[in-house]
Amino acid sequence: MQATIGGAPVLLLGLDFGSTTSSVLIAQASLSSHCVTGRMALNEPRVLFRGDPVFTPFKDKVIDEAAIQGLIETWLEQAGVRPEQLFSGGVIITGLAARRHNAQALAQLVGQLIGNALVTRADDGGLESWLAFMGSCSALSRFHREQPMLNLDIGGGTTNAALGLDGNVLASGCHFIGARHLQFEPGSYSLRGVSEFGRALLDHLGIDKMPGQRLDTPELDAVLSWYIDALVAIVEGDRAFFADQLGQLTEQLPLILPPHAAPLALTFSGGVGELLYRHLQGESLPGTTYYGDLGIDLALAISRHPRLVRDATRLVPENRGRATVYGLTLHNTEISGSTLFLPHPEALPLKDLPIVARLSIRASQQQLENALALALSSQDGACLQLLDGGQAPRLEEIRQLGARLSQTLAEASPGRQWPLVLLLESNVGKVLGNYATDWGRSSCNLIVIDEVRERSAHFINLGKPHQHIVPVAFYGVH
Repeated sequence: MQATIGGAPVLLLGLDFGSTTSSVLIAQASLSSHCVTGRMALNEPRVLFRGDPVFTPFKDKVIDEAAIQGLIETWLEQAGVRPEQLFSGGVIITGLAARRHNAQALAQLVGQLIGNALVTRADDGGLESWLAFMGSCSALSRFHREQPMLNLDIGGGTTNAALGLDGNVLASGCHFIGARHLQFEPGSYSLRGVSEFGRALLDHLGIDKMPGQRLDTPELDAVLSWYIDALVAIVEGDRAFFADQLGQLTEQLPLILPPHAAPLALTFSGGVGELLYRHLQGESLPGTTYYGDLGIDLALAISRHPRLVRDATRLVPENRGRATVYGLTLHNTEISGSTLFLPHPEALPLKDLPIVARLSIRASQQQLENALALALSSQDGACLQLLDGGQAPRLEEIRQLGARLSQTLAEASPGRQWPLVLLLESNVGKVLGNYATDWGRSSCNLIVIDEVRERSAHFINLGKPHQHIVPVAFYGVH
């Protein structure tokens, strides 16, 4: 049972610019607290606008920033949404699009356009894998809570793998296995373009073909067979497959599968995943290289492999072709508690703060000193996660921790504007912040965000406060 607090619902935006297509999703959700735990969350999400996927615009082999700006402005206009109305927004640039040299500049441009973008990332394979799992099969995983599920999100440039159990991601990986490393004239197998990884694959297979030349049937079969072997190696945890030169080039983020008692089930998402399920459900697919790549051929090759499709009729995930943008919009934003310590709200938003340490909330003075010394090496601020291990701290423990933090901060004497963010799992942010700053006597720029679940990530972004609540996003997931 949920109880809504604080008036009007909030708006969430997700933008995904991929190797082949770009997607947008705008949703509405309520900020509410659980009647028993009191933890804040985004609840009752409802999709308000879901634009049709469009081909990602490129110009002279780089992302066309002007065209992207026009797309975003058009999407917001069609949805009837102004940037200042957004509670949180996420932008992710994935696959081959993320490999373009202007991808980070585009991420910054989009962040400026939509104002409250919490995530503006390019080429973050771990985050993309986590988002795809959450957007496609988190509900399915929670329903089959004892069943380990490995989701393969296969797009134009990458295969993002995430292993989950009971709705939680346990491991993630990213490989440059995708449909668009070889580009063709639609309707034929005449090469139009080859990526760095596509060229390495052709060389590995002894296929001496250049743009303008046609792949014959044995060559096409060889490419697809290598892709299938690579996918099976990911599923089976076969690290030896990626030990050679091509494997090392292909493997952006290794997937290290932890031990699991039950047999591993497979689900698929991404553009190739969408085509696979459509084919398995008896729908007709477009003709030869309709999208100018191997998406259709790869989906059909997967459908013929017994191990890869063993679970495909039993476990069908949601939002298959749009998994990443769904995950980005509806799952990536965490919500702070309302007892946070934020004496200077104008200090937010904050972006790209490294999470330099994860400590017990009962950490020693020396541990805090070491963590703060590491944090001070980040000139734009840093974050410490203080974990309670599932056992809420007593008031005396909070007081003692606050005293240790106060002493550590006084000795380190950080600049007045330098932000230090503490992330807590329990709802004791305001109390801890007051103790740590000696009830406001300290001049340090300390921010304590509470009731945020632990997330294995390297960086954090904080949005602007909304009714004493702060949106929190993680990236650099590992």
